Amino acid sequence: MSNKPLNGIKIIDFTHVQAGPACTQMLAWFGADVIKVERPGAGDVTRTQLRDIPNVDALYFTMLNSNKRSLSLDTKKPEGKAILEKLIKESDVLVENFGPGALDRMGFSWERIQELNPKLILASVKGFSDGHHYEDLKVYENVAQCAGGAASTTGWWKGEQAGPMISSAALGDSNTGMHLAIGILTAYIGRLQTGKGQKVAVAMQDAVLNLCRVKMRDQLRLEKLGYLEEYPQYPHESFSDVVPRGGNAGGGGQPGWILKCKGWETDPNAYIYFTVQGHAWEPICDALGKPEWKTDPAYTTPKARQPHITDIFAAIEDWLKDKTKFEAVDILRKFDIPCAPVLSMKELLNDESLRKSGSIVEVPHKERGSYFTVGSPIKFSDLKPEITGSPLLGEHTDEVLADLGYTPEQIKALHAAQAV
Repeated sequence: MSNKPLNGIKIIDFTHVQAGPACTQMLAWFGADVIKVERPGAGDVTRTQLRDIPNVDALYFTMLNSNKRSLSLDTKKPEGKAILEKLIKESDVLVENFGPGALDRMGFSWERIQELNPKLILASVKGFSDGHHYEDLKVYENVAQCAGGAASTTGWWKGEQAGPMISSAALGDSNTGMHLAIGILTAYIGRLQTGKGQKVAVAMQDAVLNLCRVKMRDQLRLEKLGYLEEYPQYPHESFSDVVPRGGNAGGGGQPGWILKCKGWETDPNAYIYFTVQGHAWEPICDALGKPEWKTDPAYTTPKARQPHITDIFAAIEDWLKDKTKFEAVDILRKFDIPCAPVLSMKELLNDESLRKSGSIVEVPHKERGSYFTVGSPIKFSDLKPEITGSPLLGEHTDEVLADLGYTPEQIKALHAAQAV
C-alpha cells in the first residue's frame, strides 16, 4: 500500500499536450491515481509529435505523463458516456483543458457533474479568464507569453535584434499546470472542510502575468519616476511610458549580465551570469584584482557605478577571457559573489548532482526502453517520489473498467462496441 500523501485521491485526466498533463503528472508523482482518458486509436496528440523513434510514443508524451494509467474511451458513444459517468461518481477531481464549452457539448456540464458527484472538483486550464474579451481565442505557449507580458519585457531594446522575445521556459504551459496543481490541492483541502467540490480554473495569461509581477512593479515605478535606474538604458538613454526590454539585465534591482568566458568562439554556452550586488562589491574588487575600485568615488556606490556599468562588465569579461565558465565560478564562489555558468541541456542531462537528487531520472518504458526525464523539483524530508514510465495508449483500460465493477464479459462487449 502506497504511503504517499495523495494516495487515495482519484483524478480523471482529460488533458492533452503540456499544461494539463504537467499538472496531473506532478499529482501522480505524489501518490494520486491519475487516469488519463484518451481517444481510442489516437490518444494524446503528443504521442506522435516530434518522434525520435518511429511508431513509439514521443518523448514529448513520455516526459509529461509518467505515473499515470491510460484509459482508452470513446465518449461520443453511449457506452463510453456511461463509463465516464461511473468514473465521475467515483473520482475526486476531473482536470480538463478543452476549448470553451467542450464539456457541455459532451453532456457533462458543471450542473450535470454536480448531480453525479457533488464532491467532485472540476479543474480547468484556460487561455483567458471567464468574461475576458479574448476568452474565445485559442491559446498555446507563445500566445500566452505574449498575452501575459513576458514577451514584451524580454529581449533586446535596440539594434537588429530588437523586439519582443519568447522564453524557452514553458511559462504558458507547465507554469499554468503548476498553478492549477496548487488550486486543486487547495480545493481538496476545502472539500475536507465543507464536503463540497468546486470549480478551479487557471488562465494561461494569468499564470504568465503572475511570474511577471516584478515587471508590473517596474511599470508602476516607471509611471512615478519616469526612469528605471537598474536597467541598462539608465542614465544614457530615455525611457518611454512602458517597461523596456533589458537584454540580460537583472530583474531584482541588482545589475547583472551574461559574460563571455574562455572558448566562447566555438562553444555557444561558454558564458557565466555575473551579478554586481552592492554588498558583494568589495569581494568583487578583490576577486578581479581591482583594489582601487573600493575607494574610487565613481565605483563605491550602486548609483555611482550605474553610468559606466557596461565598462565594469567589460573589465570583468577581460578577466574571464582565460578562464572556462566552470573555472571562473569556482574562483568567484570563494568570494561569495552571485554567479552561475550558463548550462546547456546536455550538461544538465549529464549533471551528477541532478541525477543524485532525482531532478533528472531514468525510467523504463515498454516500447522505447529506458529514457531520461525531469523528476520532481520539489524535495521532501520524508518522501522521495518514484517516477515510473508513461503508459501505452489504453494500457490500463481493462484494469480501470474492472475497478469500476465491469465484469470480464462486459469489458469484452465494450471492446467489441469499440467504446474503449
